Amino acid sequence: MPHPLRPAAFVLAAALALTGCGADVTSREDGEGGTSAADGHYPVTVENCGEKKRFDRVPERVVTNDVGITEIMFALGLEDHMAGYVMPDDKGDMTSVPWKDGYKKTKWLSKDRINKELVLDARADLVFAGWNYGFNEGEGFTPAELERVGVDSYLLSESCRNGQGKARGVMPPLEALYTDLRNLGEIFDVEDRADTLITSFRKEVADARSRAATGDDRLRVFLYDDGKDKPLTSGAYAGPHDIITKAGGDHIMKDLKDSWTTVGWETVVDRDPEVIVINDYGDTGAEEKRKFLKSYKPLAGVSAIKNDRIVVLDYVDLVESPRNPAAISSLAEDLRTFAR
Repeated sequence: MPHPLRPAAFVLAAALALTGCGADVTSREDGEGGTSAADGHYPVTVENCGEKKRFDRVPERVVTNDVGITEIMFALGLEDHMAGYVMPDDKGDMTSVPWKDGYKKTKWLSKDRINKELVLDARADLVFAGWNYGFNEGEGFTPAELERVGVDSYLLSESCRNGQGKARGVMPPLEALYTDLRNLGEIFDVEDRADTLITSFRKEVADARSRAATGDDRLRVFLYDDGKDKPLTSGAYAGPHDIITKAGGDHIMKDLKDSWTTVGWETVVDRDPEVIVINDYGDTGAEEKRKFLKSYKPLAGVSAIKNDRIVVLDYVDLVESPRNPAAISSLAEDLRTFAR
């Protein structure tokens, strides 16, 4: 089962409480129905997935898609700038995180897919989502389509496309998280809060790495998301890569220059993982996934199956989110236990 939130996260929550629980943005009417910072902070320009994005005023009615994206906003104390969030109700425990009050204060707009009509009904001025984290050409829901109806967008950095078809990923996963925190800190004029989060997260990761295995002592780790005919897994640009690597594991799919993608079972067998991490979400729960892995005959000789070394982490631990550093600490403990 997933580990509870690590104590470092509660230390972080206390530190943030000292700096104020919400985004305190002093604003004034700008004469066009919007607001701009009285101290001249705006306009601001940030780089998002290779594109320069200008914000003339602080966004006031943000709609987010999915749990990790929503919790990035909550961790920055920006719930007062949100019109609501969209996510299924299968995304794990939301009651033990330091920013849990964000869920109480913010409207749950839908448990179904985000779409343009929902965004317009919410009178959103910004949508924070990503490619395959809400945005999808096949469904006609894209940043370009939102721009045509006067709604801005910010793309989750984990989802940035890298110019090779629809492959995603342009930077290491944790750097994607830190990049989004820095950008949003500037967009919402809460740079100090973003810096506090990043500093705390870097320390938590460094503490975990200081106790983690290195070199040939690292256990080989495979991330299993879902799929029976072919497994969906993480490449080098999705959260699990940094979570596994910085926890002291050897990510067996580190050569895949993509974020979330499928591989063949023969590749998994050939690379012989010593530990398998299950992504817990969706209609197929962790226990059902575990039973499949242990009963699937081609995997019978794989070290992780023979030695029953299977770890479960929640979906929100593994996608880009402020829970990533705690997931590194959690997995590092598991890997140290297995290595004894």
